[in-house]
Amino acid sequence: MMVNLKKLPEIAIKAYQYELPEYAIAKYPLAKRDDSKLLIYRQGAIETSIYKNLPKYLPANTVLIFNNTKVVEARLEFTKYTGSIIEIFCLEPFNINVDITTAMQQTGKVEWICLIGGAKKWKNGILEKTINYPNGTLLLQANKKSVIKESGNYLIEFTWNDDTVSFAEILHYAGIIPLPPYLNRNTEKEDYVRYQTIYAEKEGSVAAPTAGLHFTPQLMQALQQKGIQTAYVTLHVGAGTFKPVKAEQITEHEMHAEFIDVSKQMIENLYQQINQPIVAVGTTSLRTLESLYWIGLKIYEHYISNNTLLHFHDISVEQWAPYVTKNIISVQQALQSILQWMDINNIERVVTKTSIIIVPGYTFKIVKGIITNFHQPQSTLLLLIAAMIGDDWKMVYDYALQHDFRFLSYGDGSLLWLH
Repeated sequence: MMVNLKKLPEIAIKAYQYELPEYAIAKYPLAKRDDSKLLIYRQGAIETSIYKNLPKYLPANTVLIFNNTKVVEARLEFTKYTGSIIEIFCLEPFNINVDITTAMQQTGKVEWICLIGGAKKWKNGILEKTINYPNGTLLLQANKKSVIKESGNYLIEFTWNDDTVSFAEILHYAGIIPLPPYLNRNTEKEDYVRYQTIYAEKEGSVAAPTAGLHFTPQLMQALQQKGIQTAYVTLHVGAGTFKPVKAEQITEHEMHAEFIDVSKQMIENLYQQINQPIVAVGTTSLRTLESLYWIGLKIYEHYISNNTLLHFHDISVEQWAPYVTKNIISVQQALQSILQWMDINNIERVVTKTSIIIVPGYTFKIVKGIITNFHQPQSTLLLLIAAMIGDDWKMVYDYALQHDFRFLSYGDGSLLWLH
């Protein structure tokens, strides 16, 4: 998509700087998930609570939308004959026509885009690793095929000598759960449980949708007892979520693309619930929900109006689409367009990619509130929060720091209502 930069919001990233002391970063989770603090923000007012009390702060007709992605053991370590360690970090399948869920189920051989730690030590040749799994052992091989010039990542071909074993199983038996770099520690046994939501289902993320880490079976039951509805979407979180914004202006920052997967039933329910308070659990759920509107608009413009054949990659959401699109339709029309397209194509799920960036100036289409952790300074996630509550983000973050809230992935969270 060719974008006229003059039409985009002018935002200096330095305006979203705040002082985050090292002691405020939670290096480990609390013993009990729902004992985490919860900051409540609405129309300039702030209150402190804990996650166990979340139901009392939500209207009974609220719809909570969760991201049910599952973090995979995406880090693979290979030892060369010299003793040096080569770490391969699996990011996403190389084939653009294969979604992550399908790619995870492939057997025998896969091609993935990867980061390589110690790449200079691996000039050529095939790396090998023996894997123990329930049926015995197998040999995993990694072949570095090429460098991807645009990103500096690598195309790696993995092969293994048992075609009954999926790539998901290879990662499960041989890989390591990747923790965010700002935790600055190795993955420990506890992380395999705690760096995963209790409702994680669809394997494919290299980072957890951390807002969901606070939910317990007891909290989910309490929400249900109040009549609060819950639903699930999938966004497979990529390593780009930790990519720092190095540009001075946000228009110069390239947003990462991530796979989303939403069922027809979910979209039908959303169409019926659109006048209820829809609250996203996490920035990933929010970006998925808002992407649905822009997908619906694209289908409306190109398919419903002009009868153009659209495939999954045709309906992807470009980074700046919300800021340069001229036509605007209602949310109901957008969702109807998706459903009509699904009916005609006889499909039950919308599977595509989104690069949507939500920054101050964005007009929210579907979401009325968000449950989210506290984010890094000068990050796209913090810009999303500012888009939702305006300059009050400074007041919220100052309050959180002054009241000993824990920050980032294993930290506390907040319930923020749209300004």
